Parts: sequence; structure tokens; C-alpha cells
Amino acid sequence: MQAEPRPWRLPDARYFQIAALATLLAINFAAIDFGARPAASVIAVTMALLTQLVCCRIAGVPLDLKSPLITGLSLSLLLRADALWLHAAAAMIAIGSKFVLRIDGKHMFNPAGLAIVGLLLGSKSVWISPGQWGTEIWFASLAGFFAILVLSASRRVDIALYFFASHAALLLLRAAWLGDPLAIPLHQLQSGSLLIFTFFMISDPRTSPDSRVGRLLFALSVAVAAHYLTFALQMRPALYVALIALSPLTLLLDRLVPETRFSWRSSVPEGVST
Repeated sequence: MQAEPRPWRLPDARYFQIAALATLLAINFAAIDFGARPAASVIAVTMALLTQLVCCRIAGVPLDLKSPLITGLSLSLLLRADALWLHAAAAMIAIGSKFVLRIDGKHMFNPAGLAIVGLLLGSKSVWISPGQWGTEIWFASLAGFFAILVLSASRRVDIALYFFASHAALLLLRAAWLGDPLAIPLHQLQSGSLLIFTFFMISDPRTSPDSRVGRLLFALSVAVAAHYLTFALQMRPALYVALIALSPLTLLLDRLVPETRFSWRSSVPEGVST
């Protein structure tokens, strides 16, 4: 008896995310300096993987190294510090938070975002990369990151578009109100750190609302809060602070507008998926 063909399934987008982030890091080392340093990057990635290994052993859940690798690469591209141990601390905070700070099997905060905000608030020796990659790399990254979300089974391209459109609209409206030339908001949008935030943090399926309506409301809220923090309070890491401060809103939106909970691995119980 001939076996029935298996239904075609979308590839795990995390493989593409890893390839994209690793390529950007390689470009940083080989061609255009984004500010990332080899030693700090190795420490961030290695500590993220080791922390995942230890936490999975303690929690008794299957080991999956894709998510911590993405976190380590993201920290390598975004975080700058005067001391190497701060990169190790960032990775440990990020990965550890996935296992400790969770409700109903869902992460309360984006791991990399929480580590960045925690260290920014707790140390004067940490800062965020300006993320100016150059126009060509920025547009290529935009297209690549968008394609990753389109191919992803996580179905989170909507929240990335909601946030980016909201953020862009607020910048354009502010420029029009002040009479600034269009070049100013366009330059503000062409930031590599903005792309990583949009496509790897706010769109994280493990920390974003389950419903499409919830994702729209969350994206708008983060964009408005970040705009206020940036221009009213003159806060540079406003995107990350806004995301972490409003993360509890995700839990509320999931209750108000319930939807099927996302899991990278359907065979793993929701309560232990990492």
C-alpha cells in the first residue's frame, strides 16, 4: 500500500533569520564597520547557547539552539559595552528570562529587548548601536527580513508592517508639523537597529499578541510610546524601553481578543516550548 504524501510545510523561518543576522555580522567584520567586535560577538553568542543548554537541562525540556542563536546574533549587532562581561551578562539575562518570566507558557518579554533595557538602566557602560548601515545594505536587509516573515509559519508579517508604518507615519507627521525637509524622517527610518527591532523583536511570535487585532493595537501602542519617549523625554533607546514597558499589554490583549497560541514546534507541549 502506497504511503500518503506528507503535506508540504513552510520551512522554519529561524534558519533564514540566523543566516540573515550572521551575514550582517560577517559584513560588519569584512567590509562595513557597524561597531560590532569579534570578541564581544563570540561571547554573546556562546553564552546564549550555553545558557539555553543549562536552562533546558534544569527545566527538562528538549534543547533547541535556534532561538538562542538568534538572540546572541541580535545582541552582537545591537549592544555595545565597555567591558566584555556585559555581553555575557546580556546573553544570560536574555535566555534566562525565557524560562523564568513566563505566564501560561508565553514569554512575558522579548529576551534580547529585556536584556538591553535592563543593562541600559543598570549600567553607564552600555549603549545601543546607532545602526547606520548605509542605504544599499539597509534596503537589501529590509527586503530580506520582509521575505523571511512572508515565508515564516509564524504569520507575524502583519505586526512588522503595522509597527513600521505607524513609526514612519509619526515621523512624517512630526516633520510636516515642524516644517522639516522630507530627508530628515527618511534618514531616521534608515537605521539597521530599527530593522532588527521591527523584524526580530516586536514581531517575535512568542512575545507578540496571538490575534491580528491584538497585534495591530500592540504595534500602534509601542510606536506612539516610543515616539513620545524619543521626542518628549529625549530618550535614545526609546524603541526598546517602549517594547518592554508595554509587554504586559500582550497578556491583556490575548485575554480580550483570544486566538490560537503559536508554537514553533507543535509536537512540544505549549507550556514547555522555548
